[in-house]
Amino acid sequence: MALDSINRDKVFRASRYGKGGDDYLNIPLDREKYETFIADLLMAEKVEFKDFEADDLRYFEGCLPIEVMAERGIDTLRYGPLKPVGLVDPTTGRQPWAVVQLRQDDLAAEHWNMVGFQTKLTHAEQKRIFRTLPGLEETRFVRLGMIHRNTFINAPVHLDPLLRLIKRSDIRLAGQLTGVEGYVESAATGLMTARTLAAELRGTEPQPPPPETALGGLVRHLTGRAPGGFQPANITWGLIACRPELRAIRKKNLRRMAQAERALDAIAAWGASLNETIV
Repeated sequence: MALDSINRDKVFRASRYGKGGDDYLNIPLDREKYETFIADLLMAEKVEFKDFEADDLRYFEGCLPIEVMAERGIDTLRYGPLKPVGLVDPTTGRQPWAVVQLRQDDLAAEHWNMVGFQTKLTHAEQKRIFRTLPGLEETRFVRLGMIHRNTFINAPVHLDPLLRLIKRSDIRLAGQLTGVEGYVESAATGLMTARTLAAELRGTEPQPPPPETALGGLVRHLTGRAPGGFQPANITWGLIACRPELRAIRKKNLRRMAQAERALDAIAAWGASLNETIV
């Protein structure tokens, strides 16, 4: 949506807990406005799925349409993308009941998008319902919401630790098709695939990235998960292997720092094993 069409008197700039400066525009909702918004979502007209979509409809749990979350309970959105935790409305000095966040969408800061608002609502319903939110009464929409189909393989069944097809090791995969989620993760698997292939062409026998690194953690997700119900994933600390001596560090910030230092050493050694230098 266009910034110059947002009523700035009804929104406030802030990031949760003051982290990240004032990167977001926040639309505070009291309980009544929030529950009215949920009711509108539940009653709104949605775009119908095509037959080939409806026959095998499975949503990615990490990126659900807002109306699907609304169907799961009155507070689902309030504990999801509309959570108010860590935000204080300066006009009241209190945490709102719920918050719709807007994030800068272009370098000029002229366009802003609604965080977590994947949706199958028709364009007309999006305009009608979103303009009921405080500050968006006269907003001008540059681009309306949608959801996209994400195609990925059951990686634990089909990929080896170098992201080669188990049945055709001359074929490598990378990106979201492998079962990673996110731009950085997709690019990282592409980088890994290219480097391990280059190492093979130079006559080196490449090894997978160490499991205590982020890249190795993604490989663990793709090859070590149970294949039943496999779903894409972003990188998290939970995917990264932690040595027992590091796990014994009780303070989480110190443990994370030690893990990061260990990961940098490990990824540098892995790069050296490919006859490369990784910075």
